[in-house]
Amino acid sequence: MAQDVFPSRAVKMVVPFAPGGATDITARLIGERLAKKWSQPVIIENHAGAGGNVGSDLVAKAKPDGYTIVLGVTGSHAINTSLMKSMPYHPLRDFEPLTLATIFPNAIVVNAKVPANTLPELIALMKANPTAYSYGSDGNGTASHLTMELLKAKGGFTITHVPYKGGAPMVADLVGGQIQVGITGLPAVQAHVKAGTLKLIAITTAQRMPGSSYPTVAEQGFAGFAAAPWAGFFAPKGTPPAIVQKLAADLVEVMLMPDVQQKMQDMGSQLAPSSPAEFRRFVEDEIAKWGEAVKVSGASVD
Repeated sequence: MAQDVFPSRAVKMVVPFAPGGATDITARLIGERLAKKWSQPVIIENHAGAGGNVGSDLVAKAKPDGYTIVLGVTGSHAINTSLMKSMPYHPLRDFEPLTLATIFPNAIVVNAKVPANTLPELIALMKANPTAYSYGSDGNGTASHLTMELLKAKGGFTITHVPYKGGAPMVADLVGGQIQVGITGLPAVQAHVKAGTLKLIAITTAQRMPGSSYPTVAEQGFAGFAAAPWAGFFAPKGTPPAIVQKLAADLVEVMLMPDVQQKMQDMGSQLAPSSPAEFRRFVEDEIAKWGEAVKVSGASVD
């Protein structure tokens, strides 16, 4: 019997964070274009928790038929293997890498009422008032959490960590004043920065984003500091090679669409599509790199 052309029904794209954050925004934009290309629904499901592990584990254990994929991130598919004492999956042994999707800076932002406009000013405030400030992250074990812990270690300041289940709920509390400082993907905060409800203190890439005036951590007294989060697509281990190649090729085709590239750039994110083999090597390198970062920072999550 002839096999159905893939996909012949709806594809589930799992986002391991709450709606509204940088990962969710990316998934919805790409998923919308895929649905049009395939003439099949692409259903976005958000399963937040454990620094991306909850949603990723659901996909690791899903039927390997190509109909369930995950937009994994730096935390869920690189950092957590070193940061957490136990993992429900391995980011490579339990997945088929499809393609790298985006590389974007995390942004350190503060509530508009915080009397600091630069990173040195913010650090001075925290050193003068070590119990007065708290910062929100995308969750325990995420790139945002680890990046701030690295900065704390290098900057010699203290600030209480408040983990969230994604960037959107953290940003809501930050705008509302429940916390004073936040770190999350730039796409999740750009609108608030432009509206003046948040102030952007620094971004975490080595250089400024193309066409952007946002200052980096590195240029504000931390030479060489760079921690660029990423997101990429994975299918469950054992997904047939032909379907892996089909998914990868179609994802890359969608990401290369000019309107998709422009929308991601406008949100502060850079698309970086790759082949499955290239993405596998990238993830291997990232696991090693962030493993060293965990050791340096001393951060851990039980």
